[in-house]
Amino acid sequence: MTALAWNDELVLQQPHIDADHEEFVRLLNALADAAAAADGEGALPAFDALHAHVQAHFAREEGFMAATGFSADNCHTKQHRMVLDLMRDVRSCAVERQEWEPMRHLAPALAEWLPQHADMMDAALVFTMKNLGFDPDHPTPVAPAPAEADAGCGSVGCN
Repeated sequence: MTALAWNDELVLQQPHIDADHEEFVRLLNALADAAAAADGEGALPAFDALHAHVQAHFAREEGFMAATGFSADNCHTKQHRMVLDLMRDVRSCAVERQEWEPMRHLAPALAEWLPQHADMMDAALVFTMKNLGFDPDHPTPVAPAPAEADAGCGSVGCN
């Protein structure tokens, strides 16, 4: 079962973020396959692999945000926290209560979320990185954003 197909619309022309998104899609589809199987518990290893990837993926993006002057409390990071909270809740339902239905619904929900998140939040991050000349392979942090940049997404250019 393919929850989300990797396609050109997901490519943001930033190699680190694109690689993370492509891996996200691969692991998301593995979860969708496993969750569709009759034995819900069999989906747990696929879920855990996706969850570990998501944690690292979001941490990497948040490192880029910090280095490019995004405020610590920005809407992009808040979306990451919401997804991680949801994933913790879904795992808790499965492991503690043996309720597997939320895990079956997670893959389609994340398949709907990722393209929107990438198109808005991640594209804005990539735009900021390019405008500042920020190279993740040779990171040099930029000056902190002015206080008024705390409104909006939190990037240097978002007021």
